Amino acid sequence: MRHDMYMAGFGGQGVLLAGTLLSHAAMIEDRNVSFMPSYGVEKRGGAAMCTVVISDGDVGSPVIGNPSVGVLLNQTAFDKYCPRIRSGGICIVNASLVDISTCPRKDIEFVSIPMNAIAMDLGDSRMVNMVAVGAYAARTGAVSLAALAEALKDTLPERNHKYIPDNVKALEAGAEQIRRN
Repeated sequence: MRHDMYMAGFGGQGVLLAGTLLSHAAMIEDRNVSFMPSYGVEKRGGAAMCTVVISDGDVGSPVIGNPSVGVLLNQTAFDKYCPRIRSGGICIVNASLVDISTCPRKDIEFVSIPMNAIAMDLGDSRMVNMVAVGAYAARTGAVSLAALAEALKDTLPERNHKYIPDNVKALEAGAEQIRRN
């Protein structure tokens, strides 16, 4: 089994942390993984994107021309990366910030989740990335929620381990949105 995806948004949305988390979760499950971050020179507000490839077999390159899944957290990322998703793929979008009507494609599945609203309901707007990762994991089966929860210990700095329970709640909230749809 092979899973490849783009995740994109703006700096400060936790795109690179999400990619790192997915990578660690895949390694916990004894899978091969490749992660490639890409970001602008700005710390917050600039473009942020990463690719993650998870496979039971060899992973030759982190470069993905046409991913099977795009997880797109803002309109700019959607406008840029939605056209690249391969036919038959999945586009998971942050419905709080993305208008999917700007992409006329009919050959991919759109999954719209109000990620900002969910994060705010959980009490922390910074949890958008965890909601997105939970939704991605639930929709694709690329990694389990249990592996993601365990990987938080490796991914977050020790000073932030007190936030692991909140991050797990956000992962579960994203997965729940998939189960409801």
